[in-house]
Amino acid sequence: MKRLKVGMVGIGRATSYGSIFAQNARAEVTALCDINEENLAISGRDFGLKDSQLFSNYDSFINTDVDIVVIGTPIPYHAEQAVKALERDKHVLCEVTAADNIEGCEKIVKAAKRSKGKYMLAENCVYMHFAMEWKKFVEQGRLGKIHYAEADYVHDIRELVIDKWRAKRAPIHYCSHSLGPILYWMDDYIVRATASGNKATIIENAGPGAIDMQVALFETKKGSTIKVLRSSVAPRHPMMGAYSIYGTKGFLETGRTNYDNIGIRYFEGIDTVNGRNITVSSSEIDVPKVAHLGGHGTSEYYLVSDFLDAIENDRTPPIDYIKGMDMTVPGLIANEAAMQGSVWLDVPRLI
Repeated sequence: MKRLKVGMVGIGRATSYGSIFAQNARAEVTALCDINEENLAISGRDFGLKDSQLFSNYDSFINTDVDIVVIGTPIPYHAEQAVKALERDKHVLCEVTAADNIEGCEKIVKAAKRSKGKYMLAENCVYMHFAMEWKKFVEQGRLGKIHYAEADYVHDIRELVIDKWRAKRAPIHYCSHSLGPILYWMDDYIVRATASGNKATIIENAGPGAIDMQVALFETKKGSTIKVLRSSVAPRHPMMGAYSIYGTKGFLETGRTNYDNIGIRYFEGIDTVNGRNITVSSSEIDVPKVAHLGGHGTSEYYLVSDFLDAIENDRTPPIDYIKGMDMTVPGLIANEAAMQGSVWLDVPRLI
């Protein structure tokens, strides 16, 4: 198979994946795009690219000879840029979330159905080492039938929330880091949602992105319940990305600091009534240094590997446009439910 040509838009998040692609024998970085020409020039030198391979205009960039487009721009641009790439039959790896409104999600789905290119949402939390290990426990039946899960994601980024686009992003919109692993474990999708939280007292008059905290409840197709708590402004340090999952035979729970901590489990008939402490890590141990490129433990290395496997073998990516929307749309609906006074709303499945 020829080496796949990778183009990245958005210096920062997109180019963090670039180091992984650049070290993979199946791919090569051949183009970059960003409106900040100074950052673009610096990153271009880092990847050894010529000036002719650097673009400040997305339309010019997308018409170049690239096979893969990695989208790491602000979320309001995701839908438009993904659609344009898919319409040109490019493969798309897009940062989370897929879009910032339902219309954008629908446009991505329509474009992905028509395209010869493959779409994958880059939800790295699904690929954290503990998330993949927990999936094995679920498949082995250690938890029995899963009936409840929750995720708390509190990340104080007040200095970023007051910028133009994050100020418009309600906390629960950014829910894929929470829902991604849970839906992966459950092999399920959400059909109804409600939420509470529509006041901003920590930062006032800064838009919905500064809502103090939002808590959503979701009902899944299989009848399970999911709770997600989100805040981008609550003064909690260290940040928290915590998960719990409950079944008829036991439970798994992380600690409540960052993504690397000590959690606890209880498997009925295997563990004592006091449960067992477990190591929760975003990184797989005893792997080459290249696996740590990109950040977030070893998650992004395995995410890119799966994406390239899907292209090489003409398979559906693990987090394709359907599952990507399963992780995005519920947050959009949950925020609307909160704005309407914590009503329950149906969550459409975009397929």
